[in-house]
Amino acid sequence: MGILPDCEIEGLLAKGGVCASEDFAAGQVQPSSLDVRLGAKAYRLRASFLPGRETRVSEKIERLTLHEVDLSEGAVLETGGVYIVPLLESLALDSKTSAFANPKSSTGRIDVFTRVIVDRSAYFDQIEANYEGPVYLEVSPRTFPVRVKQGSTLAQLRFRQGDPTDPNTEIKNLVDEGWQLTSGSLDVDGGLGVRVGLRPTEKDGAVGFRARRHAGFVDVDARDHPREDFWEPVHADSKGTIVLDPGEFYILASQEKICVPPSHAAVMAPFDPLMGEVRVHYAGFFDPGFGVGENKTPSSLAVLEVRGRDVPFILEDGQIIARLIYEPLRSPAQQIYGSGLGSNYQYQGLRLSKHFR
Repeated sequence: MGILPDCEIEGLLAKGGVCASEDFAAGQVQPSSLDVRLGAKAYRLRASFLPGRETRVSEKIERLTLHEVDLSEGAVLETGGVYIVPLLESLALDSKTSAFANPKSSTGRIDVFTRVIVDRSAYFDQIEANYEGPVYLEVSPRTFPVRVKQGSTLAQLRFRQGDPTDPNTEIKNLVDEGWQLTSGSLDVDGGLGVRVGLRPTEKDGAVGFRARRHAGFVDVDARDHPREDFWEPVHADSKGTIVLDPGEFYILASQEKICVPPSHAAVMAPFDPLMGEVRVHYAGFFDPGFGVGENKTPSSLAVLEVRGRDVPFILEDGQIIARLIYEPLRSPAQQIYGSGLGSNYQYQGLRLSKHFR
């Protein structure tokens, strides 16, 4: 039982468990996930929705669409809009295999909110075993308009057999095997506690970045956007604190380095109301091998996508802001993160998405 690694995902594709209206592209299969691609049309909706147990997504689209957007040559999706895009991939899962979704790391770091929806479902991002049918992606740019086209990848699917294991038990087992999962103190309570780092790491003393309002659009398939046109540096006070403004979007980093052993995958748990008036980490998948240094030690910071919520909120250096949940792979992955895959965020520090130079 556990998360399907790349070799088993390849087998799923070969057996028709995942189908596509176009040939699969090189690099779609990641060490423990599958990148899914936008189709040729986006539908601008009046509001987000869930289909419910009796309804197909296409029926809701027919009722709620304001207009269609042609993505075949590329188009800009506007900030604040809600769009539904049929994906090029569809599913025919067996009785043992379920799936769940998350935005790609680069998607979350530009504040694009995405959720997978399937027919006759009461949940976002969750696909039950035995599901057969199309897959749709809800896309809502929150800060920057984004230019996308048919084939762009904004989200990933993971496949699981069996039920999720207890996160505390998994961490204990890994520590017993000699893994140092964090360079900080071990705080385990439904996952590994991740603390925000608010001591300067940039040459200019910045501890993070805040997105500029009313900037230009981000082309999700380009990598040459000038950083200063979209982001401004964030500086902490002498006590290592910052104030998050309601509704503003920030890129911060963890205080400690972390790692994910090659035998496991991990996900950053979503916002916990007990942590305060802040929403953390839209994009939460960590592949096997992320941040693994010498002798089972961690070597990468976790980059945190943070949004202030209803009231101004003080973050302090070292405050626990998220939790990392580890799950075992069903079998070893053929490739691990950072091993010749062109991985963008291995051994990262405070880092914006790959779109910015």
